[in-house]
Amino acid sequence: MSNTGTPSTDDITSVVIDFLAEHEGVSPDELRSELEQSGRELPVDSLLVVEILTRIEERYHVAIPADREAAQATRSVRAFAAAVLDAIIERQQS
Repeated sequence: MSNTGTPSTDDITSVVIDFLAEHEGVSPDELRSELEQSGRELPVDSLLVVEILTRIEERYHVAIPADREAAQATRSVRAFAAAVLDAIIERQQS
């Protein structure tokens, strides 16, 4: 994926899972499998997602607003990825 194109939600989900796996000291495949067992949305501890928020913002050069909507988005990897994608699209349109 290049930094000039718009990533897909799946691209962002993979990046989030890679960061979470690194933080947890497990393989991305193992973590994805574990999260998938918890449901399609890949639920995750919101505090853990918040820890990687800065890294995601730096990678994609976006700011995720610290509002209620963003807080709700951190409840699952897929919702978080969708929020990141929305921020990327918003930045590209401005």
